[in-house]
Amino acid sequence: MSGGPLIVQSDKTLLLEIDHPDAQVCRMAIAPFAELERSPEHVHTYRLTPLGLWNARAAGHDAEGVVDALIKYSRYPVPHALLVDVAETMDRYGRLQLANDPVHGLVLRALDRMVLIEVAKSKKLAGMLGAKLDDDTIAVHPSERGRLKQALLKLGWPAEDLAGYVDGEAHPIELAESGKDGGKPFTLRSYQREAVEAFWAGGSGVVVLPCGAGKTLVGAAAMAEAKATTLILVTNTVAGRQWKRELIARTSLTEEEIGEYSGERKEIRPVTIATYQVLTSRRGGAFTHLDLFGARDWGLVVYDEVHLLPAPIFRFTADLQARRRLGLTATLVREDGREGDVFSLIGPKRYDAPWKDIESQGWIAPAQCTEVRVTLTDAERMSYATAEAEERYRMAATARTKLPVVKALVDRHPEEQTLVIGAYIDQLHQLGEYLDAPIVQGSTTNKERERLFDAFRSGSLRTLVISKVGNFSIDLPEAAVAIQVSGTFGSRQEEAQRLGRVLRPKADGRQAHFYTVVSRDTIDTEYAAHRQRFLAEQGYAYTIVDADDVLGPTLPSFD
Repeated sequence: MSGGPLIVQSDKTLLLEIDHPDAQVCRMAIAPFAELERSPEHVHTYRLTPLGLWNARAAGHDAEGVVDALIKYSRYPVPHALLVDVAETMDRYGRLQLANDPVHGLVLRALDRMVLIEVAKSKKLAGMLGAKLDDDTIAVHPSERGRLKQALLKLGWPAEDLAGYVDGEAHPIELAESGKDGGKPFTLRSYQREAVEAFWAGGSGVVVLPCGAGKTLVGAAAMAEAKATTLILVTNTVAGRQWKRELIARTSLTEEEIGEYSGERKEIRPVTIATYQVLTSRRGGAFTHLDLFGARDWGLVVYDEVHLLPAPIFRFTADLQARRRLGLTATLVREDGREGDVFSLIGPKRYDAPWKDIESQGWIAPAQCTEVRVTLTDAERMSYATAEAEERYRMAATARTKLPVVKALVDRHPEEQTLVIGAYIDQLHQLGEYLDAPIVQGSTTNKERERLFDAFRSGSLRTLVISKVGNFSIDLPEAAVAIQVSGTFGSRQEEAQRLGRVLRPKADGRQAHFYTVVSRDTIDTEYAAHRQRFLAEQGYAYTIVDADDVLGPTLPSFD
């Protein structure tokens, strides 16, 4: 017995005692390979999964390092069978390799002949493999590169893709670190440079950085490495225009070299920024804008917010395996469970900087997370109790009892730029009226959105009510307070995005505040606990307070 903070169990769960003095350093040690499942007050539960271990392996962590971390921090002897399983699982990655043969082109090559024999017999690979070239090599049609990787992952033998990439059409791109057109000089931060180097060495894959840590600049630096035409896929038009502004300011690119491919414009230029929405739009049941993927000989494809990648984009990406692909995200968590497709088709995790590491270096603001629990009125509780199951979350999340609590929180920070974020449009309109604040929602025109965002950035607008569009790539560095009133059920990725809205470092180093207002004794509380898992994994602790602590003893009645 070591007295460590971790209990490692044979069912691959890891129990971390949060109050232990070594809990934080242990959490940092296991975060690269273990996924947090539950995060109550005192003991957090992590789980070891094959995909988590393979991502760790691809990011440069070996089995010896994982085993050492488990043994070092475990309070009791680690089950031997588990250590063997960790080593064997990580060793599965790369036993099969995709490579380019000078004579036969794309081939599947085995470092373990028996594994090749095993997978070649699988019906899941039917039609993907060609002729057997020798005992360790089978030909693969280039068009099957992506689908083969997906299938091999599901068989438990993730292939290492060493087949290389086409250079694409050359195009000069340089970082403008000395400043451009009177702009301030800048240098890449150490972790941004490390992220680009790790991505480039791996060829394709995902860089995981907190919101506000400069993922766009990592993308720009990768483009400067590629020096080639680049297709950038983003969540929406506003995000795309932010990318364009940043690229013009931070690189040698000019406005004429960057095209927007959205619902409003269809420009194809050496650097083209397209929205997921326009690429997945259909006419007559067919995707009408897929030609964009072949419109130029792209040397690099960048997927912004890769955790939000729509399912159809995976199908298109399967055909892009010869092109370098960079995924950018704050979290690899996908609520649809398709993390394996990100691993196979975009690439494995190449770099992951823990949020608290970046915070300690001063690159993102320290944040205080608070859950405020409100008690429903008798009338609201009766409505909730008698509602159909599918309606209960909406009723709990949009309870009018939350309104005065939100206003009290806004009033608590009178000098701060505050975002009030929700998921239900009728609730947003109630909040807008109650707070006398404008609303940004899906139907708000891009022109009006940008006007309101500019007013918020300048400080002439202090409070902004915003729908789910606030989850994605919106650059509002002045925001210091976020108040969440409703969300997409228990979405962990959404929680990460929303906290990220207030993490840009403040000029005076002050703290950011993230509040989530939930209805007590309802499913709203359960979903809040689920959403908070990812942030707990990053080291953020939620303080739970009662509405009375915010508002005073008497809540206004809405009966």
